[in-house]
Amino acid sequence: MVLALLAQAAPVEDATPQFFAYMGVAAALVFSNLGASYGTAKAGVGIASLGVIDSNKILKAIIPVVMAGILGIYGIIVAVLMVQKCKDATGGAGYKYLSAGLCCGLSSLASGLAIGVAGDAGVRAYAQTDAIYVGMILVLIFAEAIGLYGLIIAIIMSQS
Repeated sequence: MVLALLAQAAPVEDATPQFFAYMGVAAALVFSNLGASYGTAKAGVGIASLGVIDSNKILKAIIPVVMAGILGIYGIIVAVLMVQKCKDATGGAGYKYLSAGLCCGLSSLASGLAIGVAGDAGVRAYAQTDAIYVGMILVLIFAEAIGLYGLIIAIIMSQS
């Protein structure tokens, strides 16, 4: 009797590809926002230190915080692009979306760490002398580029 009922039941569908695909979405969001929050916090400490020395420079010194905040947006972009495709993931597509999410998320995490450290040191140096400002911005741009590269590769991987 029980075997007859089991035989009539709908076939069980393997949800493994969808699981890994949604894990990719989560990885993109979580790691990107971890990088953004670390970069914001670390650079914010430097800005607080700058405010004690010369409060007139605070507005120009918020650039590292803005650049770190953009990293969170990278994770949102990748997550929005991938989430619609995750429910239809079959076979190896789940792994493809997982790797795309990890690519974006981990590169944004690394970028946030770099922005935080360079932003903190740069803002503190800017408090002492104005001559360091352009160099600080260039270093921050190169640190941001790490996250941008991860975003581009993640988009390419998730679209193919």
